Amino acid sequence: MSTVVIIVIVVAVIVVIAIALAAKRSKERDALARTQLDAKREDASFHRSKAEETRAEAALAEERAQRIAAEAELHEAKADQREDEVDRRE
Repeated sequence: MSTVVIIVIVVAVIVVIAIALAAKRSKERDALARTQLDAKREDASFHRSKAEETRAEAALAEERAQRIAAEAELHEAKADQREDEVDRRE
């Protein structure tokens, strides 16, 4: 009878150890999942920040392009004016 009791105790200890290990793995998995989720949030935040920067750069580029286009129009107008002056003197 004592052999059966020892076997039952050993099996019970093995089951308890298995349950403890499973719980530990579950906690580790949950911690890893939280870490990955935090990393994904940070990544999303980074990409949103980059998108805002890119939009700001695009707005500046658009404004610069408009200024350059206006400058080109001014040069064109000056060129027309000079050609008119040359045509009047000929």
